Amino acid sequence: MADIVKLVLQRLCFGLTILFVVSLLIFFMVELLPGDIAQAVLGQGATEANLAAMRAEMGLDKPAIARYLNWLSGAVTFDFGNSVVTGNPVSELIGKRFMNTMFLATYAAIIAIPTAIALGVLTALLRNTIVDRVANVVTLTWVSSPDFFLGYILIFFFAVKWQMFPAIASLGGKMTFFELLERAFLPALVLVMITVAQMMRMTRAAIVNLLASPYIEMAKLKGTPPLKVIVKHALPNAWAPIINVIALNLAFLITGVVLVEVVFVYPGIGQALVDAVSKRDFTVVQACCLIFASVFILLNLAADVGAILTNPRLRHPK
Repeated sequence: MADIVKLVLQRLCFGLTILFVVSLLIFFMVELLPGDIAQAVLGQGATEANLAAMRAEMGLDKPAIARYLNWLSGAVTFDFGNSVVTGNPVSELIGKRFMNTMFLATYAAIIAIPTAIALGVLTALLRNTIVDRVANVVTLTWVSSPDFFLGYILIFFFAVKWQMFPAIASLGGKMTFFELLERAFLPALVLVMITVAQMMRMTRAAIVNLLASPYIEMAKLKGTPPLKVIVKHALPNAWAPIINVIALNLAFLITGVVLVEVVFVYPGIGQALVDAVSKRDFTVVQACCLIFASVFILLNLAADVGAILTNPRLRHPK
């Protein structure tokens, strides 16, 4: 137990170190952008007095290190400052949109994870058959296609041609839960298609690799049914790589939804990031990037811990 706690703490410290480095990159990359931020906000007609007042309000009259430390201390308490464009707190602007993105990611994950594992087990059980080949061709096509391309294809068929679902995934405060599911179905389906392809192929590869192990051969020689061999003997030992790919795809569901949200005009944090970039709202851009980085690092940390807990060999690498 002490070894597990030690490994988890090591992974946590490593993740915090990476997040600190990423926060430095996010902040100072914005600082290195050409032009005057105050000039970009106020326009070319601003006077020197107005520019000086805006720089003082935004803290641009302070050294970069002082501004970074102030921004980082606020970000720890979810205080990302105020929007340069609207003047409203950034946390209020992106808070609801982040919850919308989490809803979309959860919606897609609930469908994608069990579907991918079931298809992975099925194709491993029926490997080198027509079912296995068709599944591999279809999933390889999905994972090779850009997410915005899949989105437009689904809009053409499901929204324009068949008129089954709305093309624009706009959400309202008074919608019922089933109306929310209907509006978010097409963007969720795009995410499901991409993540199912990746998780299914990884599950299949992990199980097929284990099927050549001696203990699997012994189970087959004893007359154990093929499905029981996979579910009872192969699948438990394949959880480590499967958990890793699930965590990475969950990270994609949250951090990789920018193009999907733009295509379907979904009011998530990805759409907020695109709007902030177009308006040069740098405080919102920094907050969105830091949130994306935090979620990605957190889910990778969860994948490492899950792999350690499910695979005893990783606790004793020697």
